[in-house]
Amino acid sequence: MEMCVLTLMFLSVSGVCSDSHSLRYYSIGVSAPGSSVLDFSIVAYVDDRKTELYTSDTGRRIPVAQWMKEKESPGYWERRTRSSKLYEALFKHEMTQWRMRFNHTEGFHFLQIITGCELGHDGSITSYRQIRYDGEEYMYYDLPTGAFIPSMDEAQLTAQRWNTKDAGIGKSTKRCLKNECIERLKRFIEYGREDLERRVRPGVKVTGRESGEVTKLHCLVYGFHPRAVDVKWMKNGIDDVPTDESTRTLPNPDGTYQIRVTAEVIPKEDDSYFCYVDHSSLEEPLLVRWEVKSDSPLAVIVGVLVSILLILLSVIVGIIIYRDKD
Repeated sequence: MEMCVLTLMFLSVSGVCSDSHSLRYYSIGVSAPGSSVLDFSIVAYVDDRKTELYTSDTGRRIPVAQWMKEKESPGYWERRTRSSKLYEALFKHEMTQWRMRFNHTEGFHFLQIITGCELGHDGSITSYRQIRYDGEEYMYYDLPTGAFIPSMDEAQLTAQRWNTKDAGIGKSTKRCLKNECIERLKRFIEYGREDLERRVRPGVKVTGRESGEVTKLHCLVYGFHPRAVDVKWMKNGIDDVPTDESTRTLPNPDGTYQIRVTAEVIPKEDDSYFCYVDHSSLEEPLLVRWEVKSDSPLAVIVGVLVSILLILLSVIVGIIIYRDKD
């Protein structure tokens, strides 16, 4: 169950502009079939770095990033543990209510709240809180109006209840989004600046596999940091090659990332194909050309014929030398 929870969180993480910074909290409660126990977790990210973790199994909010372990006081983790336990209780109550509202008496269901703020390279600030049920947007908090806005009919009653003064949820959400989130983000950036702003140039490998007239081009970009990257195929210097498939930007064990982008093309004579890679570690984007391998069927046949001729020539020369000695 824990692996499933972490997978759901990972799929929600998105890249950000390398010149901006973000703080995101992914809170998720999962109700398993045949179980009355809610599996609950909170994972915090600064940019693409996991910084904090709370699970219902441990009942503790703990640091993950080394610079969070070193910089934050024990008192901080005690306070975050208490708030996490309150959040867990809220999730357990709401999951029961929402499953009844959707008539979901059986099966696997999950409730997710995403809270975050971003500090742009120009100093702009964006904050948000999104609430999802089974992956669909249930409602969201609108900071300008200070109210929860339902995104589906089933969320109407929840929004009304959360918007009341007695609930206190709207007030605490507004305080978090307007002040606390961005204050924490600025503090955490200072803690981990060396790690967060590390720049590692990407490596690029291009390959092509022929199948009849169609060639499938692969561009593997690997070993780069930070996570944000732009990769695409170009034909004759023009960006007009549709991407057939692309993997997610995946983490490597050393903290760097990799991605593979594939395109299907029908190469013609004089066509040139390039893999375009743009990353914050580069002064200029990379253009890596794909070329036809020298081990094509025609090249192999020619090579074999040349080898045979060389062997025959060697035999003839050997016979001549042998006869001369006689």
